[in-house]
Amino acid sequence: MHSLQGGEMEMRGVGWVGQVSGLDICFCRRSERPLQCLAFIAGHPGKSVWCMAGCLMVTAGLIHYVLNLLHVTVHIRDVCVFLAPIFSGLTSISTFLLTRELWNQGAGLLAACFIAIVPGYISRSVAGSFDNEGIAIFALQFTYYLWVKSVKTGSVFWTIGCCLSYFYMVSAWGGYVFIINLIPLHVFVLLLMQRYSRRLYIAYSTFYIVGLVLSMQIPFVGFQPIRTSEHMAAAGVFALLQAYAFLQYLKDRLTRQEFQTLFFLGVSLAAGAVFLTVIYLTYTGYIAPWSGRFYSLWDTGYAKIHIPIIASVSEHQPTTWVSFFFDLHILVCTFPAGLWFCIKNINDERVFVALYAISAVYFAGVMVRLMLTLTPVVCMLSAIAFSSVFEHYLGDDTKRESPPAEDSSDEDDRKNSGNLYDKAGKVRKHVSEQEKAEEGLGPNIKSIVTMLMLMLLMMFAVHCTWVTSNAYSSPSVVLASYNHDGSRNILDDFREAYYWLRQNTDEHARVMSWWDYGYQIAGMANRTTLVDNNTWNNSHIALVGKAMSSNESAAYEIMKSLDVDYVLIIFGGVIGYSGDDINKFLWMVRIAEGEHPKDIRESDYFTPQGEFRVDKAGSPTLLNCLMYKMSYYRFGEMQLDFRTPPGFDRTRNAEIGNKDIHLKHLEEAFTSEHWLVRIYRVKKPENRQGLDHKPRNLSQKQKYISKKTSKKKRGYVKNKLVMKRGKRANRKSV
Repeated sequence: MHSLQGGEMEMRGVGWVGQVSGLDICFCRRSERPLQCLAFIAGHPGKSVWCMAGCLMVTAGLIHYVLNLLHVTVHIRDVCVFLAPIFSGLTSISTFLLTRELWNQGAGLLAACFIAIVPGYISRSVAGSFDNEGIAIFALQFTYYLWVKSVKTGSVFWTIGCCLSYFYMVSAWGGYVFIINLIPLHVFVLLLMQRYSRRLYIAYSTFYIVGLVLSMQIPFVGFQPIRTSEHMAAAGVFALLQAYAFLQYLKDRLTRQEFQTLFFLGVSLAAGAVFLTVIYLTYTGYIAPWSGRFYSLWDTGYAKIHIPIIASVSEHQPTTWVSFFFDLHILVCTFPAGLWFCIKNINDERVFVALYAISAVYFAGVMVRLMLTLTPVVCMLSAIAFSSVFEHYLGDDTKRESPPAEDSSDEDDRKNSGNLYDKAGKVRKHVSEQEKAEEGLGPNIKSIVTMLMLMLLMMFAVHCTWVTSNAYSSPSVVLASYNHDGSRNILDDFREAYYWLRQNTDEHARVMSWWDYGYQIAGMANRTTLVDNNTWNNSHIALVGKAMSSNESAAYEIMKSLDVDYVLIIFGGVIGYSGDDINKFLWMVRIAEGEHPKDIRESDYFTPQGEFRVDKAGSPTLLNCLMYKMSYYRFGEMQLDFRTPPGFDRTRNAEIGNKDIHLKHLEEAFTSEHWLVRIYRVKKPENRQGLDHKPRNLSQKQKYISKKTSKKKRGYVKNKLVMKRGKRANRKSV
């Protein structure tokens, strides 16, 4: 039931003719042939686009194969379109199971309902969202559920299941690093809280060894689990757990004094050995340091200074408060209450969810993309808060509902500690005070509080429906705008331009554009791109950025070296589209400056006052660069409104500074209906050297020719015979 509640909203993307949407997932169509052939490979690199989506392709291909095996005829494209909604239902089920293990069944049902419709997750689970995150969140939640189950029971069966789920997560998404660091953190905190148990030892020892071996079978992971800093915390906690278990074994066989001495010496020597070993391996290069993307999570300004390509991605920007409310609504206010309930009734499993919540909140604040990892734990803790309130105010006064069932960790706490029995009187007093406090709540107050909670939930459902319908249902390649009367305008410039590329360019033509549109050009136009959304080759992207930010002559030399045939840009000055290349231009400059600091300097593109302007006060370097010329070519002749002058940019709200733009090495090949996509053809160099023709200065013809000046005329033949009357003709000597 709870899986079906978000079904209507998740299927809204089907209205766009069942197409796959997204800037970085248009390789789905290129993957149809290997999927239909059941080519279960770790990646499907092509000549014009390269991607790693092994688990995603395997999952879609396996579903297609099983359906056809059962004689259910379905096209592979339909499987790709509906893959994310299917896994959204599985995510709701796994969230229900995890919340039930942490609290009770009522909280689990609420958590499943929340995650089925919350905008923070539905942005990746709508129909047509064929992306890694669509299946990764299910793997994340299911891995956490199996881990909690293995810690509660100490069963190797549940731990092996957790390892298999972790293996699927590793093959699906690079965010598996969050799991391999959160689980060791959970074990480490439990050791600090002196909550060590045999169940914990069995669970983590099995998980680390089996999970490590399985994760190394993924081609793009390889030996990273034993050679990168992101995985060293798991190895350190594994060694610490073995040492702690050995000391617990010796504790039963040594005296107190001997144990304290051995403990001090053992811990000191082990810590020193581990510290020196890590330093040596890092210094020798055997252990790779933190990658730039992970290091930017700890130092938020690192990427902007050292690796601007990471900071240029919109999903890597810090999250604003508006985004928290937009994606979580009332849950962002209620989940701290659920966290307080878990800490108040702490046990081994609730320590895990508390650490999960704290770490996810921090990472989501640093990077907006990680809002996806925060959403599940917010749904779980908010469900615990609402469930506790409803149990308190809807319970029968004569027969109160029993508290959450005690698990194995609670039983161990009661066996290992006698504090509850020593202070039994105080516990009874606390219970009696609670009952007295509840007696003061009349039925009217309970009804009012219950109605307020239901109104909040109703507002949450309305908000989720509105956000899903207006923000997350339209594909990114098709833009929609609304008029004052509510009618909708469809801007299909992207597909129009890609169709033109497919139909009017050579099959082997190379297109230069910014990396944001690489997958789209390769998938929808079927043309070779220089850079794409994989962003693995930073130097190549920097070279494209240098070409865009240089003048036309310098850019032409770069394009000749790269054998570029066409240049594609996005320009939003006509319709006011803020995601165009002019607004991204400074990132091109910064990335190019990182690789070519002698040729490109960011300060050259600002005014003396430090402003980035496109009007007459703009920097001369900016007004003459290739990106500016291609964006505003012929734009100075266009008057969009009688209230604005010709060449008025609606996105920047300014009149452009250079209206007389002439292109020497490029020519306009295509401009979409709303000028959103512009394509230029690169002129081929001439096959022979041309001569500079200087204009001739012709003097006015004279009507009468003087005999004195006739010898200076052009064409006058020297040493010709001169005839004189009465004398013999003689030739002049030279």
